Amino acid sequence: MSRVVLLSLSEKQVRAHCSDDDVGVSAIESLHDGGVRLVCMGGKGAELIREKLKKHLIEGNVVRERHRPRTPMW
Repeated sequence: MSRVVLLSLSEKQVRAHCSDDDVGVSAIESLHDGGVRLVCMGGKGAELIREKLKKHLIEGNVVRERHRPRTPMW
């Protein structure tokens, strides 16, 4: 069971839903084409979010923002 959920909502909205349902958030990041990638602390929380926000799920592959710089920082 994957802890990753892709949603077509803003980060603020996703955090509010997670807080309301007492779902722990491990990581959250903005996606290049809009929406967020949510990583829940547990699989049960991810399933709860998938069920509650199923009309906002993003299917398929998404482009993520670069997390690390292209060149060394030193």
